[in-house]
Amino acid sequence: MSDTGRRQDQPPAAPAKQPFELGTGPGRVLVWFYGVFTVAAASRSIVEVIRGFDRAPLAYSLSAVAAVVYGFITYSLVRGGERARRAALACCAAELLGVLVVGAWTLAEPSAFPDSTVWSDFGMGYLFIPVILPVTGMIWLRRARKR
Repeated sequence: MSDTGRRQDQPPAAPAKQPFELGTGPGRVLVWFYGVFTVAAASRSIVEVIRGFDRAPLAYSLSAVAAVVYGFITYSLVRGGERARRAALACCAAELLGVLVVGAWTLAEPSAFPDSTVWSDFGMGYLFIPVILPVTGMIWLRRARKR
């Protein structure tokens, strides 16, 4: 036996693999964008509900849903770990589906949305970031799995 307490014929133990942090590198930019969109969507939905929820309940409810989704993705990216990565990936996919469905719906039947949502017209009011962000997030999260 050596001074370290292991037998000399045993190979040295592999160093513990550090978990990949989702909010580092390009992930930090995603955390920032998702954080900003969480605050923006939540603020927007609160103001809309206070000013008159009965005017456009579907649109205002969808803005609140967007805020919750953005907040969960932000939390998952900051938390890190494999479970958080998978949860964030599922939420990004749901977010993208939501943006595509709501975006198409607002173009096909504008009367259903007397007021816009964060996802209206595929996020045109937000420079299309709502449609770009989940795609970018899914790419990052899939790449993070391989590390």
